[in-house]
Amino acid sequence: MVPHGLAIYNYQNRGKTIYFNGKGFKSCKGAGIQGNYYDSETGDEYWISGVKKDMTDRHWAGGGKIFIEKRAVKNYLTEIGISSLNISDYELVDIITEVPKERLYEMENEVTEAPLFDDNIHFKQPPELTINEIEYLIQLLEQDEKEAVYNKGRRTIKQKRLLLEEEYRKRLINNG
Repeated sequence: MVPHGLAIYNYQNRGKTIYFNGKGFKSCKGAGIQGNYYDSETGDEYWISGVKKDMTDRHWAGGGKIFIEKRAVKNYLTEIGISSLNISDYELVDIITEVPKERLYEMENEVTEAPLFDDNIHFKQPPELTINEIEYLIQLLEQDEKEAVYNKGRRTIKQKRLLLEEEYRKRLINNG
């Protein structure tokens, strides 16, 4: 898939994010599939290039019209040294001038729920587990047992589940 192409003349670069047309673009740092930047809200890749005097702003596999902000046309023409644009290659557009810095900051810094238990839970022996961890693992193993394709795998899962159920019963008796 060819990325969306932007030959940006009039943009604001604030550190590692480029703000343009109400969007924030972050560098792919060489890890993009086809683009060099991605939209921080949607993840869509874009090829963003500064203005080139030889008009090679577009990605090599890109197609379609190049969008230029109406207010930037005069400066763009001066920069590349031509007097007019070929209307079949370019489209003049109005852009959003708002810089969505706060909205993007909030989105990127949302607190996600921490997992109920860490991954080490699977490596602990039954006596090392809390009662809540045992209950959680029993539920997981019951589900895995139902979904197991092979009998040997199902037996191994059942064996682990039975050990945990035994530990669970011991705890209930001792805490009485």
